[in-house]
Amino acid sequence: MLIQLARDLPDYFYDVFVTRFDFWLVFGILAQLVFGSRFILQWLASERAGRSVMPLSFWFLSIVGGLMTLVYGFVRREPVIIIGQGLSTGIYLRNLALIFRERARRRAGAKRAPAAGGSDA
Repeated sequence: MLIQLARDLPDYFYDVFVTRFDFWLVFGILAQLVFGSRFILQWLASERAGRSVMPLSFWFLSIVGGLMTLVYGFVRREPVIIIGQGLSTGIYLRNLALIFRERARRRAGAKRAPAAGGSDA
């Protein structure tokens, strides 16, 4: 069985990466690279901060990579990719909405707070 697998594997990879090579394969690989780069970005930001952090750019890379992968899924008619990336991209967008809402609240709160040490005279 292992010997047969060793014989069949090169043919499988040839079929997947050479026979099926086209624009959409390149696009799908680029989509995965964009999507995967968000983890490297998050890791580097956490190392710099000395604690686990989730930079805003993580969510933007998630959305761009997720949408690219979703397009790839539609073109290739891959229901697993369509379902997974469709739901995930919605979650990434919701996270961005929550982040921007919180930032707006903080700005509004900072504008209402009186200046420290100010004189009322």
